[in-house]
Amino acid sequence: MSDIRGTVAPGFEPVRDVFEETFVAGEELGAGFAAILDGETVVDIQGGYADRKKEKAWNETTLVPIYSTTKGIASLVIARVIGALDDGYETKVAAVWPEFSAGGKADVTIGEMLSHQAGLVGFSEQIDPGLWLDPPALAAELADLEPLWEPGTAHGYHPLTWGYLAGEIVQRISGKSLGTVLREEICGPLGIDFHIGLPEHEHDRVAEIMRPREMPQLGDLNEFKKVAFLTKWAAPDRGGAEWRTIEIPSANGHGTAKSVAQLYGLYASRGHGAGKQQIPEESFADLTKRRVIGEDLVLPFVTEFAAGVMRNNLGIYGPNPETLAHSGWGGSLALGDPDRHLSAAYVMNKQSSYLQGDPRARRLVDALYGCL
Repeated sequence: MSDIRGTVAPGFEPVRDVFEETFVAGEELGAGFAAILDGETVVDIQGGYADRKKEKAWNETTLVPIYSTTKGIASLVIARVIGALDDGYETKVAAVWPEFSAGGKADVTIGEMLSHQAGLVGFSEQIDPGLWLDPPALAAELADLEPLWEPGTAHGYHPLTWGYLAGEIVQRISGKSLGTVLREEICGPLGIDFHIGLPEHEHDRVAEIMRPREMPQLGDLNEFKKVAFLTKWAAPDRGGAEWRTIEIPSANGHGTAKSVAQLYGLYASRGHGAGKQQIPEESFADLTKRRVIGEDLVLPFVTEFAAGVMRNNLGIYGPNPETLAHSGWGGSLALGDPDRHLSAAYVMNKQSSYLQGDPRARRLVDALYGCL
C-alpha cells in the first residue's frame, strides 16, 4: 500500500481511501488533499513524491503551482481593494487604467473583464514569448490590443491574460502588486502559506512537475482556442526560477493543499469568520454573484463566472450550484461551499490533460461530500 501521510478526522476515512487508491493505481507522482469544515481542518493528507526521481517525499510543507486554480485566490485580492472605487466592479477599466481604452475597449467594466468577457484571450499576431515574464510590459500590450469579439456580447476563458489584466488593476487601484496585497493583507494576517510571486528562498520547497503527454482537451477548435492555447507565443516557459518569482495571478500561485483550502474557505464562510477583516461584505457579494453563463468560446463547456471565480453550474465541484470554485491545468481543484461552510483543495505534480474536472479530483470531492 502507498504511504499516505497527514490527518483525517473521524468519519472522513473514505476520503483517505480514495486518495490512496489513486497512488495504488499509478495515477499520481505526488499530491495533497485538504478539507476544512466549519473552520476545522477535517482532512489534510499527502502522498508520493515531490520529485521525478522519487527521492523526496511530499509532505505538509511541499509547495506546488496550482495554475488556474490561482484565479479564485487572485479574485479575493481584487475584492479586497475594489471598495476604493465608488462604482466597484461596475467601474470602467479605463477609469483606473486609461491606456486600456485603446482598440474599442473604453466601456469595458472591471466586472466584465474579470468574467472573461473582454475578448483578450491572447495575441493573434506574434509576440516575443519573453514578454510573459515581464508583467507590466505584457499588460501594456494587452491595453493596446483590439478584442477578438465585442466585449460584453460573449465570454471566452482567458487562460493566461486574465492574470496580467487583474494584476494591473490591483496595481492601479492600490499602488501595490496583487501578490504583495495577498501576502501583506490576507495570507500574512491569517497565517496562510500561499504565494503569488514566490521568493527565491522558498524555491527548494517546490515540487517538480510531470507534464501531461496529451494536449489540453479543448473540443472542436476555433480561432479563439487557437489564440488562447495553440500558438508558439501563447505562454511562457513554465516552471523555471524566474517564472516562479514573478507574479502571474492567473497561473503561478504556489501553495499546499491546506493553504489553498484555507483561502477558498473565505468563499465557504462568505467572507465571515476568521477572514471577515480581509474581504468587505459588499465587495464579497459583488465578487461572487453570477456575471455570465453560457457556451464558452474557449473552453469546451458551458461556464458560469462571477468576478474571476467560477460558479458550480456543471456540478464538478460537488452538488451545490452556489459553490465557488476553480480548476487548474493538469488537475488541481479548489472549492468553497457557502451553504455547508466547506472548502477543499486538491493539488498534485503529475498533470493530466484536463483543464477542468480531472477524475482524480472529482473522486475526492465525491468522497468528501459522501462523508457529510
